[in-house]
Amino acid sequence: MTTAITQARDRLAAVRDTMDRAARLTGRSADAITLIAVSKTQETDAIRPLIEAGQRVFGENRVQEAQAKWPALRQEYPDIRLHLVGQLQSNKAADAVALFDVIHSLDRPSLLTSLAKAMDAGGRRVPCYIQVNIGAEEQKGGCAIADVPALIAAAREADVPLLGLMCVPPAQGEPAPYFALLAKMAREEGLERLSMGMSGDFETAIMLGATDIRVGTALFGARPYP
Repeated sequence: MTTAITQARDRLAAVRDTMDRAARLTGRSADAITLIAVSKTQETDAIRPLIEAGQRVFGENRVQEAQAKWPALRQEYPDIRLHLVGQLQSNKAADAVALFDVIHSLDRPSLLTSLAKAMDAGGRRVPCYIQVNIGAEEQKGGCAIADVPALIAAAREADVPLLGLMCVPPAQGEPAPYFALLAKMAREEGLERLSMGMSGDFETAIMLGATDIRVGTALFGARPYP
């Protein structure tokens, strides 16, 4: 076994051990939690060892970057599941529907319209999360908290399948109150899944009900940037 695969296996085991510990503290099973390995900015050579170590669910932030990497990888590993976890422009909706298995960033009516049209045209219903701007931060994407019920209703009307809610809490401060608020909103709307928690806070997110965690650095190490 190569050093890269051994390192990937060790990192994956460490994350899964933390997931298991957090899940057991709240009477849950880690098997019910989806670990999404966020591979944005990672080259194929960095992704492959993690696949060889057993990881099968990956997340990308940008449609174009995913288009450059994943079609070839998925030919090698056809059981890969690919999630879009970053912001989505309406003009990329058709590409996203064609490439991804799940979209985490539905956050506005115009994007909903584009996604519904793309799903109708492609004959493919891609499950979505509604991204909530849980900290009301101007610089972040996400649906305003007050607008979430209307967007949920519109998605159901448009036959866009909804899995749950997604958030990225403010970088400063304790994330737990934001995770708890997202969980409360999901319960009120009858949505079962919560996409929340990243490398620095996924343990807290799991204890507050996360069903999907988006982990990059803890699996890949420090992220390379151009």
